[in-house]
Amino acid sequence: MSIKMTNSFGEIAIKNDVIATIAAVSAMECYGLVGMTYKSTKNGIAKLLKGEHLSKGVEIIPEEHGVVINLFVIVQFGTKLSVVAENIIDKVKYNVETQTGLNVLEVNLNIEGVKVQE
Repeated sequence: MSIKMTNSFGEIAIKNDVIATIAAVSAMECYGLVGMTYKSTKNGIAKLLKGEHLSKGVEIIPEEHGVVINLFVIVQFGTKLSVVAENIIDKVKYNVETQTGLNVLEVNLNIEGVKVQE
């Protein structure tokens, strides 16, 4: 699926996977985030996604006036969750808006697990 925008030069179509990749890479740059995971694992075990699979931890919902981004993450034990969450949300919103020109209506962060770093 893709999101279409029109300007004076023509039409631009941006696939949801592209937006998801931008969001995932932006989130991974934030302190306190261990990794991305799948949406609500059934067995209660959150599995870390690696490499090109990071975007599977992101859900893009196109809306009439922009997009809603849902992130599914695992955070580092001992970090203040509210600060980590705020940093991730701000960075993802900023990067998606500046790189795509889309209006990000919401960034919802779903913390699926906590991991102790070795």
